[in-house]
Amino acid sequence: MDKTLTLGIETSCDETAAAVLRGGRELLSNVISTQIPLHQKFGGVVPEIASRKHIVNIMPVIDEAINKAGVNLCDINQIAVTFGPGLAGALLVGLSVAKSLAYALKIPLIAVNHLEGHIFANFLSAPELEPPFLSLVVSGGHTALIKMTDYNSFELLGQSRDDAAGEAFDKIARVMGLPYPGGPEIDKLAKLGNPVAINFPHPKVTGYDFSFSGLKSAVLNFLNTAQMKDEPINSADVAASFQKTVVDTLAEKTLSAAEEFKLDKIVLAGGVAANSSLEKNLRTACQRREFKFFYPTKILCTDNAAMIACRGYYQKTFADSTLNAVPNLGL
Repeated sequence: MDKTLTLGIETSCDETAAAVLRGGRELLSNVISTQIPLHQKFGGVVPEIASRKHIVNIMPVIDEAINKAGVNLCDINQIAVTFGPGLAGALLVGLSVAKSLAYALKIPLIAVNHLEGHIFANFLSAPELEPPFLSLVVSGGHTALIKMTDYNSFELLGQSRDDAAGEAFDKIARVMGLPYPGGPEIDKLAKLGNPVAINFPHPKVTGYDFSFSGLKSAVLNFLNTAQMKDEPINSADVAASFQKTVVDTLAEKTLSAAEEFKLDKIVLAGGVAANSSLEKNLRTACQRREFKFFYPTKILCTDNAAMIACRGYYQKTFADSTLNAVPNLGL
């Protein structure tokens, strides 16, 4: 059994995270320091504040991850760190620390794509999972369908052309007066509403790309029209109907791609994977088609360093001291 110890570091947005992984799938520790309470009063992440908080948190978080793993820093064999996509300043904090530690310890440094990391979270939740499979990655900044034929072979089938699903959730939540982060609040409110109360238009995009800006505009127009006419608004119905439209769109494209490419395993990944309606919809649809469905635990859905360590372990390619942040990194 491979006993390689990988230290994962993640600072792409507002979570400062570190994790220690033994081999490819044995998670020894996973520490996350969230900044949500700090950014809530602003209604979203303030990049400069996030960067400064990462500087304060990064070393204590790494120390805690090392201690919880029951190892010493000198036992670490390699370091995996997120280098994009994300907020430039936030990414640079994690990169600076990772490069410094790798240099001091004389161990390899691995540059990890944050989006690929989300997919690899499923390997930690489901040790039996192996490629090939189809992955739906749904987060605040990205929505993508990815065909993964091997640990290092990805084919991007489609992605968001404008607003990602998570971004649409947050924007609608903000307009409705719900606290940040908006996605979980929409999900919670939707449970009290009627998902077929309002017929919002389904995005019409060819192929496997996604577009949610039109849907977002339709919801905003509905709310503004009701306010101008002084008509009552059932917020729960709005949340439920909006969420159903997003979930139906994501599920329909995912299942269509799985059938076209003859893939019987579907993997859900990203922060919006924590949405209960999306998980339930895809799980039920997969059961009907006798597809295998994989879904990370809640703590591994949102940004974390365990997924970065896992991706780094399987990546097998190393970076040097010139590694820099790539905020707009794609797959």
